Amino acid sequence: MQLNPIYLDLIDEKIDGAYKFPFYLFCHRIPERTFNLKGHYFPICARCTGIWISGIGFIILTTFSTITLNMMGVLLAILMIIPMLIDGISQLFGKRDSNNTIRFFTGLLAGTGIVVIGNLLRFLLIPYNL
Repeated sequence: MQLNPIYLDLIDEKIDGAYKFPFYLFCHRIPERTFNLKGHYFPICARCTGIWISGIGFIILTTFSTITLNMMGVLLAILMIIPMLIDGISQLFGKRDSNNTIRFFTGLLAGTGIVVIGNLLRFLLIPYNL
């Protein structure tokens, strides 16, 4: 399999406005995959925007309410991440093109799933009663 040429351009730092290595590993900031407001591009791509919005929103929601983690919740969290993985991996290998709307909404789903799994790991790794 061969990578989508745009990712090779990122590695070679040929795309203007993209972070330099190693920062593109976190978010590529490819201009056509980034929202812009009156000609000013967001500092992160559409997918990362969705992840951050839903992740922060879910953290705020869980701060002011009680949400218990159970196996069904963890399974749902994993299922929420899968659409983003399918969208991102299919783009990476050039199987299809996505758009910013799909990237944003798959990021919204994944952001919530990531926070739920992060909370589960926190509860597993850090004992509540120290």
